[in-house]
Amino acid sequence: MEIRRPDIISLSQSGAPEEPRGEPTRVLVVVPVRPLRGRTSEGPETVRSAEARRDEAAGLAAAIDLDVVESLIVTLAMPRPATLLGKGKVEEIAGLVTAYETGLVFVDAALSPVQQRNLEKAWKAKVVDRTGLILEIFGRRARTKEGALQVELAHLSYQKSRLVRSWTHLERQRGGFGFLGGPGETQIEADRRMIQERITRIERELAQVTRTRRLHRESRKRVPYPIIALVGYTNAGKSTLFNALTTGGVLAQDMLFATLDPTLRQLRLPHGAKAILSDTVGFISDLPTMLVAAFRATLEEVIEADVILHVRDVSHGDTEAQAADVAAILGELGIAETRALIEVWNKVDLLDGEARTEALNRAARNDQEKRPYLVSAVTGEGLPELLAAIEERVVAGHDRLTVTVSAADGRTLNWIHENAEVESRQALESGETLVTLRIAPAKRSQLERRLRQPGEAA
Repeated sequence: MEIRRPDIISLSQSGAPEEPRGEPTRVLVVVPVRPLRGRTSEGPETVRSAEARRDEAAGLAAAIDLDVVESLIVTLAMPRPATLLGKGKVEEIAGLVTAYETGLVFVDAALSPVQQRNLEKAWKAKVVDRTGLILEIFGRRARTKEGALQVELAHLSYQKSRLVRSWTHLERQRGGFGFLGGPGETQIEADRRMIQERITRIERELAQVTRTRRLHRESRKRVPYPIIALVGYTNAGKSTLFNALTTGGVLAQDMLFATLDPTLRQLRLPHGAKAILSDTVGFISDLPTMLVAAFRATLEEVIEADVILHVRDVSHGDTEAQAADVAAILGELGIAETRALIEVWNKVDLLDGEARTEALNRAARNDQEKRPYLVSAVTGEGLPELLAAIEERVVAGHDRLTVTVSAADGRTLNWIHENAEVESRQALESGETLVTLRIAPAKRSQLERRLRQPGEAA
């Protein structure tokens, strides 16, 4: 795939980004792939192809503007405890590192501290694994205080795990206090203690942010507006769909993890009712556990949502595997399959005639309640039908009423249009207006008070 080559940061020994130096950091991407034999528990559609994994790995590197000189698929028959890869492959990659004069190798797998250290010695270059690179991307994308704290918390948890037998100099001891002082704590113990202290401070700060977010959520419940949450694999087009539905102005680029911090905007449904649409961070296969834990507070918007839109890139060759990854993460968040979830098959405009017909047929074979909606966030195709489906789910538990409103009571008529779904209006000979509507049980009492006291606020 073609990679952009703008100015770039470089990865330091600790994994933290350094200041730009003008020249892009050259990176060699290595994608270890296990043979398909023995994977009987997975269906063929949910096993990601090696080429798709390679493209995704290169995309991850491009997301922080690394200059990918080459990306390799390495068949991994038997993982080696010391280096993950076999001796011959390690030597081959060492030759490529020298030939390309690259100072960074991205291994698209989870490396143990020992494996990372041994590969760095063998290749004489900085080695970063999948978890480390995703943490780097999240560090670049975080814009809010909460996002920055969550990324730092995840990064510290990752660093803490790297202290186990990672570097021999950490085994040195510091002397104890006093004439008969003991050997004191080792450097590794001191570093682990300092990291834990910082983790504790961040957790306290995040607890305060979480309380503030909970207060905001409770205030919205008092209104109340239903919450519609967008979830999906990274680069599935969630932010583009968010902008198309709300004119929200959220960054939308053909880039992995373009959106990190959650964004909330008002959504107007077809019959006038309002909802709140939430855009969240994109998911990815093998998402680091510490990131799922750190972003749990942010993802509470998904947990509390009335309707969840699972946005899928239907034009992607591994759309089924990506959907399985998203379902697994939703399961980790405790979101049951019975929740109101609508599958949105996005980017239908990228399908040719035959592929579009096949997608339509697959969608039609589902039950009405589970039928996916084919849309294009770019062209607007299918968005009216999607909004109607959202409204149908939102008002499923609402009360259906027929009320009479005085012609002079324009404030109540306006309130009804702002807070309920108006099915029909009919002007009566008496001058009154007969309105058939559906309204949330929590707002029914407000409407009844307005009808008893025309023109007055509830």
